[in-house]
Formats: sequence, structure tokens, C-alpha cells
Amino acid sequence: MSFPISSTPQGFSAFITNLGIRDTTDDFVFIKSSVPCVADGVFTQSLFAGPSVTISRDNLKDSQAQGIVVISKNANVANGSIGIADAQEVLQLVATETGIAAHNIVIASTGVIGRRYPIEKIRTGLLGLGNKLTDADFHAAARAIMTTDTVAKLATRQIGNAKLVGIAKGVGMIEPNMATLLTFFFTDAAISANSLRSIFRSTIDKTFNCLSVDTDTSTSDSAVILANGLAGEVSEADFANALQEVAQELVLKIARDAEGATKIIEVTVDSAINYTQAKKVAKSIVNSPLVKTAVYGADPNWGRVAMAIGKCENEQQINPELVVISFDNVKVYPNTLTNENLEQLRQIMSKDQVDIHVSLNIGEASATVWGCDLSEGYIEINGKYST
Repeated sequence: MSFPISSTPQGFSAFITNLGIRDTTDDFVFIKSSVPCVADGVFTQSLFAGPSVTISRDNLKDSQAQGIVVISKNANVANGSIGIADAQEVLQLVATETGIAAHNIVIASTGVIGRRYPIEKIRTGLLGLGNKLTDADFHAAARAIMTTDTVAKLATRQIGNAKLVGIAKGVGMIEPNMATLLTFFFTDAAISANSLRSIFRSTIDKTFNCLSVDTDTSTSDSAVILANGLAGEVSEADFANALQEVAQELVLKIARDAEGATKIIEVTVDSAINYTQAKKVAKSIVNSPLVKTAVYGADPNWGRVAMAIGKCENEQQINPELVVISFDNVKVYPNTLTNENLEQLRQIMSKDQVDIHVSLNIGEASATVWGCDLSEGYIEINGKYST
């Protein structure tokens, strides 16, 4: 089903197609604004970051962009100078076809590492691109950027007269570090570059950077926002709230669709010394394979959460005698659990979403993170990913 045009921000057009990158599904997306945009992006900190990341970082240094290119099913990572040349050629091909300067276009790529783009197919497929642009169908774009995702991920909000839409892909190799997977936001709100940068980075830190599926940081993680201003100014507070809501909705969709996942895990740690400590402890819990597998099997082995807290050995302020651990409404520590309590816990862990709450009782800061359980399906998918 197409995303309603009336719900999309003004001024965006798109070209979405299959170039034959790997199979017959759509694998190329170009989204263009009719006018230059205020823009920002954050990217993976991986030492093996691909050309799409390094080029886009440079192209966004002036906080401006007018288009985004996304290639799925090939990450174009670890291909040396030829990989850089291929990425630059893709941008130049799009620039030539559309009249937008190459340095005003962001590029992102996702898929198998270590394989070169089928560049001849790309050259042929992009001929006449400038005459093939149509009103942006963001739902189709969300589908086209998928790899092992099973559903397209899209969310939207209204902000006064302006609209905001976000799309994302990602179900594995997810442990963000100043970005995540691939996620893109488009709005016709008018907002200054400094305000957009501040709001966007704070939002990413509290949503996508609080998501983990398997603790593996991608080589290609990219998060980018374009604001073309065609709907006029909006309240910055309202914009920040809307962006937070869209980002969090996308995060939950990713967690729910994670490779092999059957349940979402939400972990909240409060009464910490600071946000960094709260997030560190929460991530330790949501990333623990033993916690994940216990949730998958609805095994009321709550001691695995205590273990995960204890792994944060540099957080010397944490005192186990002050810690309180709960699953939903059942306090498991400190407590002597009866068979009835354990059955309650088993029922809670059988739900589609399992909420774990930890109070450190040493401060006033809190953090919430999201992840998923770990099933046989994760091994099945990733054991055969490149073949």
C-alpha cells in the first residue's frame, strides 16, 4: 500500500527502482528536495566505515543537502580505492542527471561487505533519472532500503503546518554508536541549522543509540535529516517532540522486526548517578545473551539481570544492597520468590514485550533502552546471509 501523498512533506520527489544489485527487488532510492535543505547527519564510528559514510560526512559539513541516494543489498565496504571511486561515480551520475551538485547529495549503502557495486548495471539504470522523478512515496522508499527486514519501517507526524516523515531499515548488526543502521527524516518545516543539529543529535542519542539487537556496530550506520522549510517555521519544542516520537516509533519497529526476534525487551534503569551510567547498565542488560535467551524461553531466571548489572565493574558507586530489580509489576530482587511469584514472572516473560526495571538508588538519572530476545532464527538468518 502506498503512503498517502497528502501526509508527506512538501517539495520531495523520488526515483525508486531495481538496478540488479543482488536480486529483483527495489534496491535504489533517490529522494530529492525541490530546494536546498538544512541538513544534518550522524554516522557509525566503525574503523571500517565505508565510502558512503566518509563521503556523506564531508558533504554535510556545511549543514546543507538537497538529495539522498540509498543503495541496498551491497554495503560497498572494504573495497579500497575502487569502492571510493564507485561511490563518487554514483553521486556524479545522479548529479549530472538532476543538476544538483554532487557535494549536495548524501549517499548511504547497506548489505554485504567486501563486494564491489555492479557499477555497469548502476550506470545503465541511472540513465534518464532526472526525467523519472515522481512525488515521493516514502513507503516505497522504506521497502527499497530493506535487506533482511521483513516489513518496511515508516512513521510520520504533523507539526503545525509542517509534516515530518521518517524511514528506517535494520534488523541485525545493530549496536549503534552515534547513529544506527540506516534512517532518514524529511520535513518541510523551517528550522535553523544550529537548532536542527542540536535537536537531531539529542534525539538520535535517546532513541536509536538506545537500541541494540546483537551488539555489532555496522560499518555503514547513517542517520540523516533534511528540512526544506517550505511549510514555514514551527515551534522548536513541537518539532523536537515530533522528531522524538517518530524516531522512537521507528526504533520499536526495528526491535520488533529484529532478526529471529519474537519479543521486544525494554529496560529502564533509574536512580543512577548520571544518564551515562544508567544507559551503560541498561545496555549491559539488554545486550546479555543470557538475558535474551531467558526472555525467549520465558525462563524466570531473573538472576541473569543481576549478573548483567554486576558486569559493569567500573561503576563502583553501584551497591548491590541498594539495587531493586523488577519485571513489569513483579519485584524479583530483593525478594524471596514463591512458586506463585515465579509463575507470574513466567507469564510476564511470555508477553510480546518484556519490561525490565532496575533502580540503582544512588542518584536521580534514568535511561531506557530497547532490544529483543535471541532465538534460533538469528543463527539461521546470519549463518547463510551472504549466500
